[in-house]
Amino acid sequence: MSNTIYLGYYFKVTPLQPGTEILIAELGYAGFESFVETEEGVTAYIQKEEWKDGILEDIQILDSDEFTITHTFEEIEPTNWNEEWEKNFNPIVVDQLCSVRAPFHEKPDTEFDIIIEPKMSFGTGHHETTHMMLQHILQNDFKGKTVLDIGCGTGVLAILAEKKGAIQLDAIDIDNWCYLNSVENVERNDCHKISVFEGDASLIEGKRYDVIIANINRNILLNDMEAYSKSLNKNGMLFLSGFYNNDIPTIEAACNKHMLKLAEKLEKNKWVSLKFIN
Repeated sequence: MSNTIYLGYYFKVTPLQPGTEILIAELGYAGFESFVETEEGVTAYIQKEEWKDGILEDIQILDSDEFTITHTFEEIEPTNWNEEWEKNFNPIVVDQLCSVRAPFHEKPDTEFDIIIEPKMSFGTGHHETTHMMLQHILQNDFKGKTVLDIGCGTGVLAILAEKKGAIQLDAIDIDNWCYLNSVENVERNDCHKISVFEGDASLIEGKRYDVIIANINRNILLNDMEAYSKSLNKNGMLFLSGFYNNDIPTIEAACNKHMLKLAEKLEKNKWVSLKFIN
């Protein structure tokens, strides 16, 4: 069990959209790592040790005349999370091919069935970015590939990649809670080719992969792009998400600098997921 203490911020947002989407993106840049959209807005979680005074000062939407946003916050013990996500976590089906569900949900009739207990980790498939990354994996050939899932969250993307035929996979997350949760979910789905590590992109130095999956946020992607490019095998595939449509020129420019060319684009509610090849 992780000893990580989280702070939960409860935001009420009017109008709800696109206010909630913009708020989640800006909070992600500020260090918040998990989000649950609610009927009134969004609940955002950040590790207590990552929190600092004035953390909301750079959240521009809070000063916008176009939206009315109020919030409260409290300290949350991780052990309280199970009850919370069980109340809110509904099963999803992606492209009629892949289901993502909790152990207590009925098994659906899909080719790929993934069982996860997300707890505090990001990546249930409900958020647009995770949903699109699952779509990318479903639509591309992973048979016999070596794969890196960086910022793995629940491990759901690595799990689907193994089910699609990947032969060796590394799943990495900097957060201890996500690391532990991914280990649990890998075991729960009877995956034997995924190695889970706690850390950042420095762990991939000297390693090579046929496919790299990175669903994080724009700033981290830009910072780590060189590491991704060095670790991507010739004719490899790089899947990126965690940013908005208007971030595409910046992301594409960073990829082009490392001879990575845009090959596919998915978009969902202004969020995008891109495939690059070298």
